[in-house]
Amino acid sequence: MTAGVLIARIGLGRIVITALLLGGFVSFWQATLPGFAIMLVSRVIEGVSHLMIVVAAPTLIEQITSGRFRGIGMTMWSTFFGVSFALMAWIGLPVVENRGLDGLLVAHRAYMLSVALFLGTFLANVRRPETAAAVQRDKTPMIQKHIDAYRSPYVAAPAIGWLFYTMTFVALLAVLPELLPSSSRTLIVGFMPVVSIAVSLIIVSALLAKATAVTIVIVGFLVSGSVVMLVFVGLPLPHLFIGLFAALGLVQGASFAAVPELNATDESRALANGAMAQMGNLGNLIGTPILLSILGYAGHGPMLLTVLLLYLFGMIAHVLMARARA
Repeated sequence: MTAGVLIARIGLGRIVITALLLGGFVSFWQATLPGFAIMLVSRVIEGVSHLMIVVAAPTLIEQITSGRFRGIGMTMWSTFFGVSFALMAWIGLPVVENRGLDGLLVAHRAYMLSVALFLGTFLANVRRPETAAAVQRDKTPMIQKHIDAYRSPYVAAPAIGWLFYTMTFVALLAVLPELLPSSSRTLIVGFMPVVSIAVSLIIVSALLAKATAVTIVIVGFLVSGSVVMLVFVGLPLPHLFIGLFAALGLVQGASFAAVPELNATDESRALANGAMAQMGNLGNLIGTPILLSILGYAGHGPMLLTVLLLYLFGMIAHVLMARARA
């Protein structure tokens, strides 16, 4: 959220280029394979560059795309998490096997600096946010900024829904495979996030022409919860798990598309994207330990019921905030 405020003051294109350059130079430093303590320090610095990107890049997408294509652009952005994991599995791991960890870090440096150079040719003339001057004059304390943002049913809605989504996504990828037949486990586990990405890119993009992003998120939570309920009926688990991640693809793509749908100014979009990053980090941090603890103490049934409740809470939260906006 703090990054959102600072980015609105400095300018989106400048921040994205700076973050890419910083990430590239940190990778060059890491490629020397320093000691553990130094590597941790470098990871903190690299984390700053990543935070700048995940707040500024979607806000920039919202700014430079027209209303007709803005939702599609945001659904494309929503796949960055799954796509990066896939690329690391398909390309990164072979590089490590053949060139070592330092080879991967050198490749990452080249990638980051190349993207910075490529984008720099296009973003040089991108205007600063229209609200930049007003934001610079705004002396509201940062804590109050947080309070105001989460009180707003426009700024907070995508982030609150995203919290309930991220509390389950990574955890389910860790827990569900052991319920699958060993003969097909690897294939199905690799297919689940790919289905989610495909739904975000294709289905959500098509649905945005006929429905609001918030409506798609609500439907996604409803369908996801319904699929979890079907697990208790005894239907084939491979089909249900693929169906679950397909339904989660609706939440994934539409949640990011909801940011520009609900927020009209660059400042409010930067704050909303900052809140998305904040709630995403929180969800990933607490979701897996909570679900694994329930799994360890009570078994798969109560764990899946908890997942069902989280999807129900996400749906209810969006419905309540939609009523507050009415």
